[in-house]
Amino acid sequence: MSLTPSILDATRRHFLSGAGVGLGAIALGSLQHARGDIPISASKPLEQRQPHFTGRAKRVIYLHLTGSPPNLDIYDYKPALVDRTGQDCPDEFLKGRTFAFTSGVPKLLGTPRKFVQCGESGTWLSDAVPNLQRVADDICFIHSMKTDQFNHAPAELLLYTGSPRSGRPSMGSWVTYGLGTENQDLPGFVVLISSGVQPNGGSNSWGSGFLPSVFQGVQCRSKGDPVLYVSDPAGMNRQMRRRSLDTLRALNESQAQELGHPETTTRIAQYELAYRMQASVPDVMSIAGESKDTLEKYGAVPGESSFANNCLLARRLVEQGVRFVQLFDWGWDFHGTGPGEGLTDGLTNKWAKTDRPIAALIEDLKQRGLFEDTLIICGGEFGRTPFREGRTAGSAVLGRDHYPDCFTMWMAGGGAKGGCNYGETDELGFQVVENVVTPHDLQATIMHLLGFNHEQLTFRFQGRDYRLTDVHGKVISEVLA
Repeated sequence: MSLTPSILDATRRHFLSGAGVGLGAIALGSLQHARGDIPISASKPLEQRQPHFTGRAKRVIYLHLTGSPPNLDIYDYKPALVDRTGQDCPDEFLKGRTFAFTSGVPKLLGTPRKFVQCGESGTWLSDAVPNLQRVADDICFIHSMKTDQFNHAPAELLLYTGSPRSGRPSMGSWVTYGLGTENQDLPGFVVLISSGVQPNGGSNSWGSGFLPSVFQGVQCRSKGDPVLYVSDPAGMNRQMRRRSLDTLRALNESQAQELGHPETTTRIAQYELAYRMQASVPDVMSIAGESKDTLEKYGAVPGESSFANNCLLARRLVEQGVRFVQLFDWGWDFHGTGPGEGLTDGLTNKWAKTDRPIAALIEDLKQRGLFEDTLIICGGEFGRTPFREGRTAGSAVLGRDHYPDCFTMWMAGGGAKGGCNYGETDELGFQVVENVVTPHDLQATIMHLLGFNHEQLTFRFQGRDYRLTDVHGKVISEVLA
């Protein structure tokens, strides 16, 4: 039997693209059927979608203190540890353990800070955070966080992606994948970085992993062009940009029709979003129009790059319908290797740049009626040791090593219970003795506040249904208002 010329001329690509179960069709089907309850439009992937149930929170502002602040000197008061400062660390806490920069038998270190009880809740907070002291009753403190990672990048990735290894979608990507965004002229997920340094997990901390790339975080800047490469190139006006995008769109649509790859339609959506962002982003990213009183409360300065500016920008972004705003602030790795990393002046100076704008953000959201449905989250990727860091044991500067076994994070607004102190560590701050909370538990609770059953918000990839919480996580109902 002879073969027709058309079959003889067909390539493998032609065969696969034309087959009903071709790779392109499989990929497109993966995108279209990844969520059975709410289909994702390939042409409008950021359109608003309903969660599994009505959530208390509609949007998130996540404040990540990169390097991890010393919880024992800020949130978790241990008078017994203060009394035993300078004593050898008990062997029961050292046996079989490995620390990042400490070996031998270190000396116990009680906090050099002064603590006071704040608000009607009586929450203990140190003198490092005088502004948080006045909003203590708006905050839900979780003192019993525990992770299994003691190096920065893996611990950060576990907190944001559910895995200590790169390649998984970040929390912000999962949220925008599940909910879309309220403003189609702005990204659904915005990232702001202060202190001039990228987070330890790099762009993986806001990446989309195997989700369509339209759900990844868009890094914006508070100084200079808000978004790199979104402006028109030299010699190209907006009309010419529109014509070039129309041509690109026609080419991409042709390729999408031929190959059926979901990232092609995602690319079309991203080009169109970038075009709309040219008009919308410069306005929302400028704080020059804010009142003098508002700028003063945050400590923000128009035209500068700072954590204070980024907190004010976060309020402006969620006010304009952005779903998830992620702030990364570098400089919280308090080993005591220099005065800037010390628990006295170093910690005072660092919080002086952050404590004020965080409190202002809470109060500003309350004043504008946004606090009740905006969830604020704050913390680092792990804790710090109750003993002195080994390398600086003989130094006049006090510091602490990495410690995964217990640390404090907090939430405010968006359905979190204000004035709550959940979980407890032992009298020396070595172990959680009540209500352990893992990163997956925290993730499950955040998703619940947004209206999701974390076990059902999934995406099929390489034959498996993935979710943010991996195969773990339980909602901590006691921290819900």
